[in-house]
Amino acid sequence: MKKTLIAASLLAFTSGFANAADYVIDTKGAHASINFKVKHLGYSWLTGRFDDFSGTFSYDPAHPEASKISVTIDPESVNSNHAERDKHIRSGDFLDVSKYTNASFTSTKIEDLGDGKLKVYGDFTLHGTTKPIVINAEKIGEGDDPWGGYRAGFSGTTSFEMADYGLKMNMGTVEMTLHIEGIKQ
Repeated sequence: MKKTLIAASLLAFTSGFANAADYVIDTKGAHASINFKVKHLGYSWLTGRFDDFSGTFSYDPAHPEASKISVTIDPESVNSNHAERDKHIRSGDFLDVSKYTNASFTSTKIEDLGDGKLKVYGDFTLHGTTKPIVINAEKIGEGDDPWGGYRAGFSGTTSFEMADYGLKMNMGTVEMTLHIEGIKQ
């Protein structure tokens, strides 16, 4: 009887986690973006994005703390809407894309703050250096799409110091805004 009660309790506890769904970030449909801004000489904001990235996440609305996310970014795809500046950002002064061919983020913990708000803790690798960061995230929504699929979407913000990642030229704090829409697999 005791073993049956323990087994039933474990089944009830873990069954909530069985509802987690796996998603692929929709970069093909351009329903996701990784944007950044950094102060230019302290006078204005330089804005841009990364055009080439991919990733996956798992999400269960009943247990958001059990979610996971993994994203890989091609730093060569940096796009600040100015070809010469992008060439400089790709150089050894900043991203050094000939040496560091990818950047990545892997979640390590999700904290559910309620009302769709989340803190996503994880390891961010840039320029060959991995440091922990926190993304302040918000669930935008989820549901059926017009093509017979199911989607979930989130947005988030984070920031980091260029110096922490060993970039040769240090322009200070990089602020990032992320918009992620995933297609359920």
